[in-house]
Amino acid sequence: MGQESLLGIGAALLLALFILVKAVRIVAEYERGVIFRLGRVVGAKGPGLFFIIPIIDKMVKVNLQTVTADIPPQDVITKDNVTLKVNAVTYFNVVDPVKAIVVIQDYMFATSQVAQTTLRSILGQVELDDLLLKRDEINSQLQAIIDDLTNPWGIKVTLVEIKDVELPEAMRRAMGRQAEAERERRSKVIHAEGELEAAKSLGKAAGVLEEHPAALQLRLLSTMVEVSAEKNSTLIFPVPVELLRFFDAVAKPGQEEGSAS
Repeated sequence: MGQESLLGIGAALLLALFILVKAVRIVAEYERGVIFRLGRVVGAKGPGLFFIIPIIDKMVKVNLQTVTADIPPQDVITKDNVTLKVNAVTYFNVVDPVKAIVVIQDYMFATSQVAQTTLRSILGQVELDDLLLKRDEINSQLQAIIDDLTNPWGIKVTLVEIKDVELPEAMRRAMGRQAEAERERRSKVIHAEGELEAAKSLGKAAGVLEEHPAALQLRLLSTMVEVSAEKNSTLIFPVPVELLRFFDAVAKPGQEEGSAS
């Protein structure tokens, strides 16, 4: 066998090896390979090992994993004319690899842009209080709208979450004053309710003491014991009004006899 024959066999083997390398494709579990044959879509293959026709076929890999994309801070004017800076995060994944490659040029960039514009549009239709108190409802609304817009591209938006709402400094101070006033109002209401309950209890106690005068004397003695236990140098002894009236009645006859004489 001549040298030229050996060179021909070697070239053939190299060509076969090159074709084999170009024909073999391996796609991971979380990927799909979209096959184009002479420019036309054949379909999506994978996961696993398969073969394509070199030069004639072209494969584009598509990742099916869920993508977490930050929505950068957006300047938003709410329905009640409050200027805010809001950022969010969206979670989406490819459910139709062929549409994601054929219908849209860059599905990740397109989804991000749709999320940004939708965020500004929806928040411009709500008031500040609703944005702060009904965030879950707004998140669900954003998810439904963005998912509906990206569905023709083979994209499924599973979740949209508003992360931060940056208020102007003047608005934050006003809300702080409002919260402080609300806490003070609640404190006064609770204090007034306590005073009312105490007055009712004192009224009931006064009624019991009025029906049982001896109970009043026992209460006085109990109070004296409590005061003396504190080791005070001064002890105040409460004198019942009835006793003063008794001494006053006894003193009046003596004064009248003295004046008569």
